[in-house]
Amino acid sequence: MADPLALSARAGLPEDMRVLLTDVPRDRWDQSLPEMARFWLQMHQGFRQHHAHMAALTTAWRQGQLDVRGLHDRLIPALQQFLQHLDGHHRIESGQYFPAMARVEPRIATGIALLDRDHETIHQVLENLFKAGLALHQGLAGPDAGDRAARLGDVIERAQMPLARHLDDEEEIVIPLIALKGDQLA
Repeated sequence: MADPLALSARAGLPEDMRVLLTDVPRDRWDQSLPEMARFWLQMHQGFRQHHAHMAALTTAWRQGQLDVRGLHDRLIPALQQFLQHLDGHHRIESGQYFPAMARVEPRIATGIALLDRDHETIHQVLENLFKAGLALHQGLAGPDAGDRAARLGDVIERAQMPLARHLDDEEEIVIPLIALKGDQLA
């Protein structure tokens, strides 16, 4: 039986994991949020934009606006930066913030555990991106460079859903917590 809370299966969080969202709903996430919460949202928006940039590059290549060399020269550095930033972000969350958050607010502990589990799934997504990017880089001069570029584009496209789902779900747990109890996390 498939896990309904698996990152690839869920369409959102169950209500019991969104308990703090009632006190700080998304429609109230404005400039009155604490600096830490605004920073968290900015980081997440940066990941969304970075992924969209990579997807746009592969779309431009598929539409003939870039040759394979042009795609490589623009996409590989962007991919490296994306992988490094997201991996670093997740390491800090899993190693420092998530344990502290679960201690500060036990009602969100199961949601935090789910987010931490998501990181394992996303690590595989990042590994797939790395391997596809490396394949393009290593085979750029070969006869199958176009196939390698297409595979990388496909991997970037498949990465969008789990990354977006995780970021959205994480925000629904973490942002209200920071708004309500962020001073206890320092």
